[in-house]
Amino acid sequence: MDISNLEEISKNIRKDIIEMVYNAKSGHPGGSLSCTDILVALYYNKMNLNLDEKGQRIDKFILSKGHAAPAYYAVLSSVGFIPHEDLKTLRKIDSYLEGHPTNKINGVDVSSGSLGQGLSIANGMALAKKLDKSQGYVYCLLGDGEIEEGQIWEACMTANKYKLNNIIAFLDYNKLQIDGNILDVKGVDKLDEKFSAFGWNVQTINGHSFEEILSSIDNAKLSSKPNIIIANTVKGKGVSFMENNASWHGKAPSEEEYKKAIEELSK
Repeated sequence: MDISNLEEISKNIRKDIIEMVYNAKSGHPGGSLSCTDILVALYYNKMNLNLDEKGQRIDKFILSKGHAAPAYYAVLSSVGFIPHEDLKTLRKIDSYLEGHPTNKINGVDVSSGSLGQGLSIANGMALAKKLDKSQGYVYCLLGDGEIEEGQIWEACMTANKYKLNNIIAFLDYNKLQIDGNILDVKGVDKLDEKFSAFGWNVQTINGHSFEEILSSIDNAKLSSKPNIIIANTVKGKGVSFMENNASWHGKAPSEEEYKKAIEELSK
């Protein structure tokens, strides 16, 4: 698909995110907006969503940073898994679109949101593919605050031990978490060196450049190691007053803010 088309899709996804969080009066807009381009690149260009002989999707995806569910739901809707009109029910008491993804949602393989667990689940899926000699990749999206969890690094060791080169993980490196700058909360600097020391193939990219996202996935598929793509992103991407502002990690816009955000994303 042409890059300009992917960019237009991302713009529409971001508008859906703002609509969803505004209607719900709660949710996580900042980290949803920062990872939108990664999800669009995966679902529209790189992931094989066809079924294998066992009726399973060939490529798997795990949203380890489950609070970015608005972005995930919006992309799943745009590729046909969720009716678009259902997006407005996000977080409603009788809605199946909960604040974090559950596997009762069409297109969602894993319930997620307890931070630190997604990469371990990806390991299990990737190892199962190796043992079954089945095709496909396991994609996992991590948050940068999330990798302060020790389980992430245990999972890194496990993936290296079993040579799980069919894992392609993305780190949404927007450098902010709910309590502020991640380097102030618990320093996770020199990430390329850290992941490399754990035996992973490491790439660092601009997480809002479709050219770089797509080429990094192609490069990862040539690796003999587990893959981590450190995507430098902007929290709140696309909405001026949300960008690089930790206060938008987990709150909904007012009516005035909602209108301003939609106006900016419609340009």
